Amino acid sequence: MPDISFYILATESPQERDVFACKLVEKAYRNGVACYVLTDDGGQSQRFDNLLWTFRAGSFVPHQIYDGQTPEFTNVTLIGHQSAPEGWQDILLNLSTHCPENFQNIGRILEILDNNKADKAAGRQRYRQYRQAGIDIATHKL
Repeated sequence: MPDISFYILATESPQERDVFACKLVEKAYRNGVACYVLTDDGGQSQRFDNLLWTFRAGSFVPHQIYDGQTPEFTNVTLIGHQSAPEGWQDILLNLSTHCPENFQNIGRILEILDNNKADKAAGRQRYRQYRQAGIDIATHKL
């Protein structure tokens, strides 16, 4: 069973949500853990890819958009709207509006919610799905 954490932001800004996500990805990279960022579609993947290059001066997180091909390097953050590939299931950062496929096989799932009504509603649905699977969830209000 995965370790699941929900981070609840006070802001309604999707930009602030994504910057917070970048900080979590950076922390995973610094700890030597491969991370997969799940998005809803290719456009969201591309926006997050661009933000990882610019969110903080001096920051470097090796990353690429997942196109179905296993990357050559193992300590790279993958960003995509497909299921997390083998080897990238230690940490999944869910920026999508749905639960990850086969979420029971993922080591840790990070969920970030802002104060937007639609975002919170989708987050509540995912929370219920995780709880129905018998998973304990940690919630962090920021």
